[in-house]
Amino acid sequence: MELGLIGLGKMGGNMRERIRRAGHTVVGYDRNPDVSDVSSLRELVDSLQAPRVVWVMVPAGAATQSTVDELGELLEPGDVVVDGGNSRWTDDEKHAAELAEKGIGFVDCGVSGGVHGLANGYALMYGGEPEHVAKVQPVLDALKPEGDFGSVHAGKVGAGHFAKMVHNGIEYAMMQAYAEGWELLEAVDSVTDVREIFRSWREGTVIRSWLLDLAVNALDEDEHLDKLRGFAQDSGEGRWTVEAAIDNAVPLPAITASLFARFASRQEDSPQMKMIAALRNQFGGHAVTQK
Repeated sequence: MELGLIGLGKMGGNMRERIRRAGHTVVGYDRNPDVSDVSSLRELVDSLQAPRVVWVMVPAGAATQSTVDELGELLEPGDVVVDGGNSRWTDDEKHAAELAEKGIGFVDCGVSGGVHGLANGYALMYGGEPEHVAKVQPVLDALKPEGDFGSVHAGKVGAGHFAKMVHNGIEYAMMQAYAEGWELLEAVDSVTDVREIFRSWREGTVIRSWLLDLAVNALDEDEHLDKLRGFAQDSGEGRWTVEAAIDNAVPLPAITASLFARFASRQEDSPQMKMIAALRNQFGGHAVTQK
């Protein structure tokens, strides 16, 4: 099938390549002309045969809103827009309603996989009407990991990004637990090789995971994380998860504490946040702050 893809950064660029490897045609647009296939959104839309599917991979908020607004003027009834960024689920409901007035379908898709997605595939959580999802299905199948898992139609519009938000909230808490354990091990004189303890946990333990593998990678590069400042940003989805928990009266003590720990990292140099920063760099290519 044909796909228009808007946003060719760390995620979008690799997604374009993975979809092409599956035999589909992808026309990509980015503000950076060095990576774009076309020079404008209009040229992207005009290059696709109707009914069109256009996938948006730009930052959440104003950038996504302006892109959806412009696509609403360029696309035709029967076309479908997919928001694969990290938008808030409430924005999805707004975008779907705006596009529906013009006969344009909308699918929201939470995408996980970071810089490793090209090789390993992307975990996909999507929401929308079944007929709209069906038009996107070949691309979803191309992006997902091999095997039976890694892709789910989570429900109505907004369900995909809500599921991805909760996924990221869990990720916050898991990274925080590894970071706290690492700091405690580093603090004890009798423990002489923290890196190898983490490495040993990769087999035969209940806490083995891809995040643990990435922690070992980070320690192999900088055994005591001496090169990093203990500062970690939050993407916004951790905040949204806590806000949703409050709105629904669901207790999330671990996820909430992990979010607050990131806030604390901005007040002083936190050893735990060195590990958080290192893990975010390992799985997502996120920038780290050097000392």
